[in-house]
Amino acid sequence: MIDKEVVRKVAHLARLELTQAEEEKFTPQLGSILDYVQQISELDVDNIPPTTRVLNISNVTRPDVLQTYTEREAILQNAPEQEGDFFKVPKIMNSEK
Repeated sequence: MIDKEVVRKVAHLARLELTQAEEEKFTPQLGSILDYVQQISELDVDNIPPTTRVLNISNVTRPDVLQTYTEREAILQNAPEQEGDFFKVPKIMNSEK
């Protein structure tokens, strides 16, 4: 059985601050979740292969092939900012140490 002390400990580990009302609300909810997990753990899954998806599908992607583009001006037209023949992007590195 889950009590408020366990809910407080879980909240502390998750870095959550709960009010008294939230502790009251979450105590039976967490108990229900753990009861459900207990039911699932009783299932015999020894002959079931592990899966990552319910359906056997794979993502269809094109091969990543390096290409050169001769129309540099057309590509740079879409850039919000450019500097010479390059895209200009905001600086993300900080010089402070």
